[in-house]
Amino acid sequence: MSRPKSFDEPRKQPPVVIRDKRRIDPVTLQLRGPDSAPAQQESQPRAGGPGTPGPPAAGSPPDAWEIQLAERTADLQRLKAEYDNYRKRVQRDRLAIREIAVANVLGGLLPVLDAIDRAREHGELDPGFRAVADALETQLATLGLQEVGTPGEVFDPTRHEAISYQRSDEVDQPTCTTVLRPGYRVGQHLLRPAQVTVGEPPDRARPGHGSAKPPSA
Repeated sequence: MSRPKSFDEPRKQPPVVIRDKRRIDPVTLQLRGPDSAPAQQESQPRAGGPGTPGPPAAGSPPDAWEIQLAERTADLQRLKAEYDNYRKRVQRDRLAIREIAVANVLGGLLPVLDAIDRAREHGELDPGFRAVADALETQLATLGLQEVGTPGEVFDPTRHEAISYQRSDEVDQPTCTTVLRPGYRVGQHLLRPAQVTVGEPPDRARPGHGSAKPPSA
């Protein structure tokens, strides 16, 4: 007894149709009219379906298999490279956002650190307040807060703010001799520059003022 014909013939799957009902055209960014809606579009053929190149037929020469293997390998390598770049970009953006948020918070605490430094200079820190100040400075350091400006550093206008200049025979280049107010930074973000007194060699003019020359007779 023969089977019905309907069981011998493969069933044809209806094509998948995508209807674009967006009111704004994604290309022109213009409002679509009632008659300007795009026509129905069939989706791309699924992997392994009709229109997708399958593996070489049995009995194909070895070159055909090697070519297809090389193409598939190149596709996988390209996909992996794109994913790695995306992952690195997301990680870099996440760290940058965290650093900016921490810098904003720590920037508001700088007046507290200045008050602690003044109290320490005048010997007004009792044992209890000194313990609180030390704990605060330790916690801020764990968040990445770094002090900028120490006596003996080479003067750097991107990190130091010169309050005054003085000649000195003990330096051979502009050097920070006294730190009037420390600066702070978090990572690559400079919260504020250090206010310093700059010592210069006797035969060197101040930065930006040109070389000193004796007046002509």
